Amino acid sequence: MTTLQSVPALGTHPASGSLPSRAETREQLSKAAYDLLVIGGGILGISTAWHAAQSGLRVALVDAGDFAGATSSASSKLLHGGLRYLQTGAVKLVAENHFERRAVSRQVAPHLANPLTFYLPVYKGGPHGAAKLGAGVFAYSALSAFGDGVGHVISPAKARRDVPELRTDDLKAVAVYGDDQMNDARMALMTVRAAVDAGAVVLNHAAVTGLRFTKGRVTGADLEDRLDGTEFGVNARLVLNATGPWVDHLRRMENPDAAPSIRLSKGAHLVLKRTRPWKAALATPIDKYRITFALPWEDMLLLGTTDEVYEGDPADVAVNEKDTAQILDEAAFSIRDQQLSRDLITYSFAGLRVLPGGPGDTSKAKRETVVTEGRGGMLSVAGGKWTTFRHIGRTVMNKLAALPGHPLAEDMEPISHLPKKLPLPGIANPNAVAHRLLIDGGTPGPRMSADTARHLATHYGSLSFDIARMANENPALAERIHPDAPEIWAQVAYARDHEWAETADDVLRRRTTLTIRGLATDEIRAGVESMLGDRH
Repeated sequence: MTTLQSVPALGTHPASGSLPSRAETREQLSKAAYDLLVIGGGILGISTAWHAAQSGLRVALVDAGDFAGATSSASSKLLHGGLRYLQTGAVKLVAENHFERRAVSRQVAPHLANPLTFYLPVYKGGPHGAAKLGAGVFAYSALSAFGDGVGHVISPAKARRDVPELRTDDLKAVAVYGDDQMNDARMALMTVRAAVDAGAVVLNHAAVTGLRFTKGRVTGADLEDRLDGTEFGVNARLVLNATGPWVDHLRRMENPDAAPSIRLSKGAHLVLKRTRPWKAALATPIDKYRITFALPWEDMLLLGTTDEVYEGDPADVAVNEKDTAQILDEAAFSIRDQQLSRDLITYSFAGLRVLPGGPGDTSKAKRETVVTEGRGGMLSVAGGKWTTFRHIGRTVMNKLAALPGHPLAEDMEPISHLPKKLPLPGIANPNAVAHRLLIDGGTPGPRMSADTARHLATHYGSLSFDIARMANENPALAERIHPDAPEIWAQVAYARDHEWAETADDVLRRRTTLTIRGLATDEIRAGVESMLGDRH
């Protein structure tokens, strides 16, 4: 592992073509007049900024924290049709979800998504029988035009070969279906990059301190740079509130009397070291409506999730002992005890689902997107699923085009005229990228290890070659950050120069996987902070 003493010298020369400084970005935001100011850098805000910039609008995007710093990097990491929605008869919704899932994983971001086989175990006395689940996974795969194979049922013995820690006591059969998986933080960052490539101006760690009004209409926002305290403002013809769990907080800045529009549901997850390799994921029914997941992810095992009403400060959401116990207890329905030892837990995280306001059980609530307009003309968008992030961006754009008075319509390209499946930056076949990284490795720098090549290919796509070039030019950057993780120091320099990383958490939690692996040691954190300090 690179020693702390050698780290500061690694990043003294920011890469050519690196991002403008925060001061330059603040000045640009302050001086220009924007068509659309998006407040909130979660995937809803990012997707809207991307589509709006594609439409020819002048777009600014700000977030009080990091891009995807809250719920958008605390998901179950799935691109999925939503098998449980079939229970409620939402066939059209499942078909739409499948369309978006396949578009993202096949045409938009094949370098950031990967297909994942799911096993749905049927236990004696469980909430569903084998015939029902067999029919369910068949119908589910049919709604995806059998693009991931035909949903079917296999024997417990066959399933155990692919999932060695599967509990087989009282296991009658296993239903099989296909979905996709991603690293949500990386997908969000690549979408930010796509928005910037399309002309958007973005700034993270910039908090809204107040809204600007002109004749009663919201026409911008006052902001504070959370890193150095600088105050500045942005003027815009239209402001979009895409702050997720904080959406009502911002609505009350527009109108102190605004009634609550959403409710929050907490979803907690655990990350564990795997005791043995898994070739498939488990989706185990807990009751009639809920499923618990056990997902092989980033060489780890991801368990979750919970679903309960949350009424506290969104900034304080965290995994507590009750969550941990519930996740482990539910996982134990289908996973053997040795894989569920608390000693294997490396990380835990919780996010907040934003649901439409109203009564009823949150686990049965629809994950629909709600767009509302306040009395000052600010639009607020909340809710939805990661899988349909592009669809949500298009939905908001259609709403913008249809606003009374058409404030933006004449300046924007109709969403129907935009490319239907515009790819995200770095699009490439990850297997081909990994192969090339290994072939090219060592000329002239040190040879790249296979796990590092694979990691880069599936998190950056063809942009991996920029990171490899940095490592070749400076051998110290080719060293692993930690011996037990595939990441190299070049990724930290790249995050600093090209991916808006400002803090150690930005790098360790969202641009790499060091935190989720439980490897973000004090020494590594100090090394990352030192490299970030060499920005300019």
